[in-house]
Amino acid sequence: MRLTCGVLYLVVFGVDRRMMAMPLTMARTGDTNSIKKVGGKDDVRRFLESLGFVAGCPVTLISSNQGNLIVGIKDSRIAISKEMANKIII
Repeated sequence: MRLTCGVLYLVVFGVDRRMMAMPLTMARTGDTNSIKKVGGKDDVRRFLESLGFVAGCPVTLISSNQGNLIVGIKDSRIAISKEMANKIII
């Protein structure tokens, strides 16, 4: 059985990946996560909130293509750029 450094780190230190805050771009395809924070300038935050990206809301990563994401949020599928996705903390 081979363990990568990342897996070994999780086992040794008992870190639960679901409890760490990370940008949406680091989510795994198919995983549903809760939005913890939406960052960026006021106009960017307002735009993302108008699409449904608000703290506490569940978001599912459907697919990732060259850094751009398709996510499921509030019964919709939305495509967002890598730059926008980096402002959404899960």
